[in-house]
Amino acid sequence: MAKETTDIQLVDGCVRNDRRFQELLYSRFFVKINSICIGYTGNQTDADDILQEAFIKVFKNIRDFRFECPLEAWIRRIVVNTAIDNYRISIKHPTIVLINESFDFVDESEFPHPGDYNYFMELISKLPDGYRLIFNLYVIEGYSHKEIAEKVGINEGTSKSQLSRAKKYLQHQLMQEVNSLKKPAQFEDGRSIQVV
Repeated sequence: MAKETTDIQLVDGCVRNDRRFQELLYSRFFVKINSICIGYTGNQTDADDILQEAFIKVFKNIRDFRFECPLEAWIRRIVVNTAIDNYRISIKHPTIVLINESFDFVDESEFPHPGDYNYFMELISKLPDGYRLIFNLYVIEGYSHKEIAEKVGINEGTSKSQLSRAKKYLQHQLMQEVNSLKKPAQFEDGRSIQVV
């Protein structure tokens, strides 16, 4: 039933509160949605909360889905909006991260993980909350700074500033990794080896 079930059948089954179709919808989109949640929260525990809340909204509102866009896009929009709402509620004190403003871009030939999506997503998940939210909305979701400002309740300049700082923070993390790979490995007897 799982692979041959169309989105229309899936939505219809969920509208009828058929548990089999609800489980099928959940399992079909879980991996992608979980990845989005981790991208916004930076950890699995908070991602689980957003995931659960988002799927509750999906099941509650699925009867309003009219196939004006793909089902996956509709679910993704609910998840992103849930993550934004969660961020707004959780802000108590802004996170301030000081970094050196003069980093150069990392030479891709030196980067140890070129094209590694999972590594990059893990790196993004380590961004401070505000940076991570803006980075995800702008780079991953494709929202403009104006749209981000409206959604998050900040001004456009703050969105641009947070994105710039997020990029510099990521750049700093990449530079640290590249530089750590250039350092010679030290053995207990004092000998060293360096991989070039």
